[in-house]
Amino acid sequence: MKENIKIKWEDKPYYSFNCMLKERFNRKVYKVSINAGMTCPNRDGKIDTRGCIFCSRGGSGDFAGKSKESIQTQIDKQIKIMQNKSNVSDFIAYFQAYTNTYAPLEYLKQVFYEAINHPNIVALSIATRPDCLDDNIIELISSLNKIKPVWIELGLQTIHEKTAEYIRRGYDLKCFEKAVNKLRKENIDVIVHTILGLPGENRKDIIDTIEYLNKKDIQGIKLQLLHVLKNTDLAKDYIENKFKVYTMDEYIDMVIDCIEHLRKDIVIHRITGDGPKKILIAPLWSGNKKKVLNTLHHEFKIREAYQGKKYNKN
Repeated sequence: MKENIKIKWEDKPYYSFNCMLKERFNRKVYKVSINAGMTCPNRDGKIDTRGCIFCSRGGSGDFAGKSKESIQTQIDKQIKIMQNKSNVSDFIAYFQAYTNTYAPLEYLKQVFYEAINHPNIVALSIATRPDCLDDNIIELISSLNKIKPVWIELGLQTIHEKTAEYIRRGYDLKCFEKAVNKLRKENIDVIVHTILGLPGENRKDIIDTIEYLNKKDIQGIKLQLLHVLKNTDLAKDYIENKFKVYTMDEYIDMVIDCIEHLRKDIVIHRITGDGPKKILIAPLWSGNKKKVLNTLHHEFKIREAYQGKKYNKN
C-alpha cells in the first residue's frame, strides 16, 4: 500500500495539487491570482451587505492583482515576478477575489477569454458561489473548458446549516448540490473550499463535512485553517472571547484526521493557508507556513498516516 502511494503521490502521503499538475501538464505550473473587479451578492445587498463573517475587505483576494488593471496586465506582471525567481513558463489564471461569476455574461466572456487566450496560461481556476452559476454561465464555462482546462472553486466551508447561518454563507446545501451536478454534467472539475475550526464545530462536525464530500462528484478540496482577520465581524467575536482558534498542534491533528477520512482520488489543493500578515489577528503561528508544513509532514510519518486510511465507502 505504501509503495503504491509513493509512486502515485511522489513524496507526500496525500494527493497534492502539485502532483496533479505534473500528471496533467507534465511540468511545473504556477498560479497567478486575478482580481476581475467583481463583487458578491453577500456584499451588494442582494443577500446581505456585510459579506461572510470571516471575509476580508479584499474578498479573499488579498494576494490577487489590482482590479483597475486589465487581465493581461495582471497576468504579465505576476509572470515577470515569478520568472525572476525560477525558469517557468506555464501558469494557471486564478480568478480569486470576491465572486467571479457574479457579473453580466458579456463581461465574464471578456475577462475569461482574455485570460484563457494568454499564451502562458494553461488553465483557469474560477472561485465563485453555487448560487451564482446560472445555465448561461455554465454554458460559457463549458465552452472555455473545451479550449483549456477550467475548474470551478465553490466556497462550501461546512455542511452544517447552523454554522452556515452564523458565517452568513447565504445559500443552503441543496443549492450547492445542484451546482455541482450541473458542472459535472458538463465535465467541469469542482474544487470545494472547507474551513477547519469554525466557531461551534467539533471534530465530528468537521469529519461529517469530509464524509459528505466523499459521496459527491468532486475532484478537489481546499482544507483552510480558520483565520481571524482585521475589520471582519469574526474578529469582533474573537476579541470578545466567543470562540478560540486552533493551536498549531490542534490544527495538525485535525487536518491529518480529515485527510485520512478523505477519498483517495480527491486532489488536495490547499492543506493550510497563510493569511495576509498585515491583517492577521489569529492564529499568528500560521504565518510561518514552512514550519507548519514541515511539522505536518513529520507528523504524517510518525503516525504512518495517509490519505484515505480511514475512508469508508459506506
